[in-house]
Amino acid sequence: MAYPEDLRLRLMAMRSLIFKTAAGLPEVGPIEETLRWGQPTYLTTQTKSGSMIRLDIHQGSSNQYALYFHCQTSLVDTFRSIYSNELNFEKNRAIVFETDRDIPWEAVTHCISMALTYRLKSR
Repeated sequence: MAYPEDLRLRLMAMRSLIFKTAAGLPEVGPIEETLRWGQPTYLTTQTKSGSMIRLDIHQGSSNQYALYFHCQTSLVDTFRSIYSNELNFEKNRAIVFETDRDIPWEAVTHCISMALTYRLKSR
């Protein structure tokens, strides 16, 4: 899919953050990048330590994009309980960003790390 340049750059920055965050978590192992539902998707296939993260434009918007998480996990509820003043959420499935707002990188990094290690807490 062809994205508008400003959204493409932001999506690529978020993609880089996913890989950088995973690299700092030895228990996560290598990240597999694939497509699911036509969206770039990041999986902890080797270690199975985490839950899938997807990345895309938010509902066809020209100024919003999102990190999507499996809706049957408690991830987004957990993120909301910690970062309700810093991040915007869609129900129990996504963190939504706007192109004209700064990203709270520290909070987003923490959310990504929780998703990448989600299954470790139940082992």
